[in-house]
Amino acid sequence: MTARHVAIIMDGNGRWAKKRLLPRGAGHRAGFKRMLALADHAFTCGVECLTLFALSTENLSRPQEELDGLFSIFREYFPAQSLRLKENGIALRVIGDVTRFPADIQAMIGEAVTLTEGGQKGTLVLALAYGAKQEIVAAANRAVREGKEVTEEEFASYLGTSGLPPLDLLIRTGGEVRLSNFLLYQAAYAELYFSKKLFPDFSNGDLDRALKDFAGRDRRFGKL
Repeated sequence: MTARHVAIIMDGNGRWAKKRLLPRGAGHRAGFKRMLALADHAFTCGVECLTLFALSTENLSRPQEELDGLFSIFREYFPAQSLRLKENGIALRVIGDVTRFPADIQAMIGEAVTLTEGGQKGTLVLALAYGAKQEIVAAANRAVREGKEVTEEEFASYLGTSGLPPLDLLIRTGGEVRLSNFLLYQAAYAELYFSKKLFPDFSNGDLDRALKDFAGRDRRFGKL
């Protein structure tokens, strides 16, 4: 059994830096590099869609210095990585309220999504300024505005993950055992996998082990 859609809560960048007596920004940079390599590996393993929880709505309340560092990393890496995604046939999708980002980064995101449209070899979804409760409320309000009483299937079409394969496997690094407001609707029947590894230390081999663990699970979806 292969996981078509995998999501990862990338937790532990700051703690990774603290353990090494480095500034938190060094942890975010290490995490960003690990994210890029891990995405490449996931698609070679047969994953069709990889969703990465990169920045939550709650994270936006962190000190401005830390946020500015994150935005600097974004500016440094995003344009070149977007071109690489296009060359590799990977479509980029972004979910979350990126209107809370600086204008230049909003433009960068829009350009990257447009550039990679039509990629047939996989979909990379970045959750930025994302919160699942906010996503669900926004979807419900949209249905209300349209005067609709929706089914489960129709409601899913109002979410940022509309049109993607159902979520099979949700991985969280960093040792915490909770979902932290991530893909709450989509994760209803996802398999959960928790790793004590801090995200910058979560290797390709660790992902292989998570996928192997998933392949061995008995998914009954409430049936016998």
